[in-house]
Amino acid sequence: MQTVETQNEGLKRAYRMTITAKDVESRIDAEVKKIAPQVRMPGFRPGKVPANLVKKMHKDSLLQDALNSSIQDGVQKAIADNKLRPATQPHVHLDNDYAPGKDAVVDFHLEILPAITAPAIDGIKLERLTVEVSDAQVDESILKLAAGQKSFEAADKKYAAKMGDSVVIDFEGKVDGVPFEGGKGEGMAVELGSGQLIPGFEDQLVGAKANDEKLINVTFPEDYNVDSLKGKPATFDIVVNEVRKPVEAKADDNLAKMFGLEGIDKLRELMKVQVEQEHNGLTRTYMKRQLLDQLAADHDFDVPPSMVEAEFEQIWAQLEQEAAREDDPEAAKKEMEAEREEYRDIAVRRVRLGLLLSEIGQANGVEVNSQEMNMLVQQAAQQYRPEDRQRFVQYLQENPMAAAQLRAPMFEDKVVDFLFDKATVTDRAVTKEELEAAIEAEPDAKPVAKKKAPAKKAAAKEEAPTKAEAPAKVAKPAAAKAAAPKKEATEAEAKPAAKKATAKKAATEPAAEPSPKKPAAKKDSPKK
Repeated sequence: MQTVETQNEGLKRAYRMTITAKDVESRIDAEVKKIAPQVRMPGFRPGKVPANLVKKMHKDSLLQDALNSSIQDGVQKAIADNKLRPATQPHVHLDNDYAPGKDAVVDFHLEILPAITAPAIDGIKLERLTVEVSDAQVDESILKLAAGQKSFEAADKKYAAKMGDSVVIDFEGKVDGVPFEGGKGEGMAVELGSGQLIPGFEDQLVGAKANDEKLINVTFPEDYNVDSLKGKPATFDIVVNEVRKPVEAKADDNLAKMFGLEGIDKLRELMKVQVEQEHNGLTRTYMKRQLLDQLAADHDFDVPPSMVEAEFEQIWAQLEQEAAREDDPEAAKKEMEAEREEYRDIAVRRVRLGLLLSEIGQANGVEVNSQEMNMLVQQAAQQYRPEDRQRFVQYLQENPMAAAQLRAPMFEDKVVDFLFDKATVTDRAVTKEELEAAIEAEPDAKPVAKKKAPAKKAAAKEEAPTKAEAPAKVAKPAAAKAAAPKKEATEAEAKPAAKKATAKKAATEPAAEPSPKKPAAKKDSPKK
């Protein structure tokens, strides 16, 4: 086997590898010798099938296996001999002219990680802005909690329902004048304005009074979960049993008991802890931003273009999701486009900082231990259906880079905490508003217009470093793919955001009930 370097530009490397026909044949012979004792063929005693017949029976799969193993070994040897640290999986191409019995010519290219000298970590100075929890803040958090605990009480018989009220109805749905299965119900409470039912249904209940009878006209959505009703116009005969008005929850012992607590004092204690945690999170965000800004200012080195592109695509996808939820999605997208290059600069910064933090962590013995990794895997697996969880775990076991992506956020937090411990920290007491303003004013948020919180989040988030922590696995050439076991195409990070949400509040609705309710959202599982 002979390997020659064909490209050495910046962080890009390419090689041409020649695998001799003799090497491939020797691997085939070794595999035949291994499997021959298990081969069964009519006319021969078990384990006595001649090697030439075994080779003839399985020639295609044996050749593919031999090519795969030769290429894998050759690429890994080239990486080791040249002391490369792959930033991406090597891209492998088997020459189209290859035929059995000939030498195999294989081209492969990859991007490598830059050589980074672990920076000195002495001399880092940070300011810690702290916020004291006031009674007023605790009261405010309790009132917000109370506002989220809706309850309703019966209104006067002459009271006309309005948005925010609850209407208790009996209903029967019809398509073309014929009742449909599952379209009838009694005593269903509908909160007007909740978006619980199909479009137009709740609006037509506004103004209804107890004992009213109404005919409602609606059209089932095209994505409805009953095929026979998709896009169909329908009518619903409605009888209003009762109209209920919302009752304002109060910050008292009754509210505390709704959460299983003895009284309001216990609730206040819990809410104070929660407010403290919120403040601590803001303090940490501000300190981390200072730390990363100092590191970014002191280091400038080339980063792998493919890592930057992947980072940029992640930022852009998040921005697109947030823009779609704005009042004017098109205007939000235009604003994004105008700032595209600034977001690309943020992607470069995030990759550079990630590599730098990775280098610092490895140089100082920071690691995520096996117990912590197992916890991360189990947490991520919960995002999938029970029958898919084991396949997801297996996917991580077989893909070091995917496992590194999952490990990355915890690794970054540990490195950041390590640097916090090494830094000289001065404390300053501020208000919550001052702390939030300090975070908003940081340089990393510059491309984002004020009050655009969704975009700010995407821009400000510093991605974890350890995407580069594990060596890249070799991608198999197209000609040899049939010999390799199929890998799951599951996304390694298993984020909840990857789940589809095709209907508002669909999780609260039984999918089997085709009445006025919206179709239930489908959950994505690991792709096959």
